[in-house]
Amino acid sequence: MRIAIVVAEPSGDLLAAGLMKALRERLPEVRFEGVAGPKMRQVGIDEWEAMDSLSVMGLFEVLHHLPRLLRLRSTLLERWRDTPPAVFIGVDAPDFNLTLERKLRASGVPTVHYVSPTVWAWRTGRVRAIRRAVDLLLTIFPFETVFLERHGVPAHYVGHPLACEMSLEPDRMAARAELGLEEKSSVLAVLPGSRSGEVGRLTRPFLRTAVALQHRLPDLRIVVPLVNEKTRDLLLAEKEQCCPELDIAISIGTSRLALAAADVVLTASGTATLETLLSKRPMVVGYKLNAATYAIARFLKLVKIEHVAMANLLADERLAPEFIQAECEPKNLVPALLRFFEDTDIRQRIATRYREIHKTLRTDTNRQAANAVVELLRARGLV
Repeated sequence: MRIAIVVAEPSGDLLAAGLMKALRERLPEVRFEGVAGPKMRQVGIDEWEAMDSLSVMGLFEVLHHLPRLLRLRSTLLERWRDTPPAVFIGVDAPDFNLTLERKLRASGVPTVHYVSPTVWAWRTGRVRAIRRAVDLLLTIFPFETVFLERHGVPAHYVGHPLACEMSLEPDRMAARAELGLEEKSSVLAVLPGSRSGEVGRLTRPFLRTAVALQHRLPDLRIVVPLVNEKTRDLLLAEKEQCCPELDIAISIGTSRLALAAADVVLTASGTATLETLLSKRPMVVGYKLNAATYAIARFLKLVKIEHVAMANLLADERLAPEFIQAECEPKNLVPALLRFFEDTDIRQRIATRYREIHKTLRTDTNRQAANAVVELLRARGLV
């Protein structure tokens, strides 16, 4: 049995790898093929393209890469129409995957989309396109399933695997020892995103914020976990231009250790805010989109929610201050971060609330997702 999968970023790579392992337990002879990341490669997949080729965010950034992305999608569609897989699974990346799913579904291939597009937040009209594209949508947050089923989309809540993988009680001292940090130091973790565009836009305001904080907190240590060498090189180049004097510890693939070791976190919006919540650490969220993309989103009133950070959406309150676009500057970030460093009561209250949320998200996500896919295959007489 062949199962086709397409992912576009590290969070999708993590979800897909866990699902692949669980599917292999249920279907030992299964073979995977498609667009993959490093974790999926470890599980075993016939990789047709690396996920980095799809990691583009923002309207104008996508326009620059659009011809290449359209060629890739056309190539994938042609191959899977010629030799149809048992099922196609698109993991996140809705702008790329939903069109692929709609066309494959029209040609008779069952389709699954893993991770709900944020139709409950912005561009709500997309729910009609989702209904045409998918036979099953796997959601990772409970409020999404209610919304989707109300709009006629078959959805199944599976939880988030990070909630199972990450401890309810992170070991701060062990993480600091592994990272070579002193027990009594104040530690700020800085997470400027996983995509090159994010890192390029956020490095300067984030590192300048770190410089200002070090003037206020002389014992402050700064750890910057990044996803790969490409983002590390980009950050170092930006750092050399904006604040070469800043002493930071850069590492690759150690975000959970850095979060566990930290007292406070400065992070981009995205999956990192969920990881920070699961680490029970107070955070300040900063984000900058391409200026033209942001202007169009505001003009068309595309955003329908009060919060942009998933941590705040799950908490249903703004425990993490958010500074978006022009507000994402040291003059705003520094006071918000200092408040968390100086107020232990606030840190404790936030940790307690985050722990409650963590418990609600704990399910056997990979197995639940695999079971839902197998049930779809069984309903089609494919297993």
